[in-house]
Amino acid sequence: MPQLLEVQDFTVSSDGFGAGEGQSLERPFGHADPGALMSWALGTASFPNRTGPGGSRGLDDHLVRDFSHGIGAEIMGAHELSPHRGPWTDHDWQGWWGDEPPFHTPVFVMTHHLRPSFTLSDTTFHFVDGTPAEVLAQAQEAAQGRDVRLGGGASVIREFLDADLVDTLHVAVAPAIQLGSGSRLWHSPDELLDRFHRDVVPSPSGVVHHLFWRR
Repeated sequence: MPQLLEVQDFTVSSDGFGAGEGQSLERPFGHADPGALMSWALGTASFPNRTGPGGSRGLDDHLVRDFSHGIGAEIMGAHELSPHRGPWTDHDWQGWWGDEPPFHTPVFVMTHHLRPSFTLSDTTFHFVDGTPAEVLAQAQEAAQGRDVRLGGGASVIREFLDADLVDTLHVAVAPAIQLGSGSRLWHSPDELLDRFHRDVVPSPSGVVHHLFWRR
């Protein structure tokens, strides 16, 4: 079986932004409210590292529960880990994901500013500088036959889409949220229909799930 590159549970506003402007240590999503943007996933029973009982079941939970199924490595942009721009000045800073990151696989962080790898729980973060194809090859080797997840942000996903490397995407659109600026995935999901099939599934939570797979 070929190894797939998958985008899972990525959420955008109604105007296609995955995050707002002005990212900082205190505001990982910039001017966007992550609690509002990600409410459909945060409230599910299967949300990774959920600390309390309860949570919703149904469509949203089914998609969140599939997050780690068959995944052997993760690729993300540097700003999914940290707000730092430029060379790393503090190697003690190990990102927003806490002591128990939800990935449970090797993670390849794309950056022009390299630093030594580090491990938190069962997740090792590797810092790599290369083209999307080069980074994907590294992640596929580390995944040992399993699929690779492309975590984001939106600009990194666009890089891999533009390189025609993405096999499947699940993007949740939050119709009630408009950001106006920030890190944009698309102007319209129809932009991808030349290369992908798509199913569109509204959820009772209010988001609309767009499920794409390569033609």
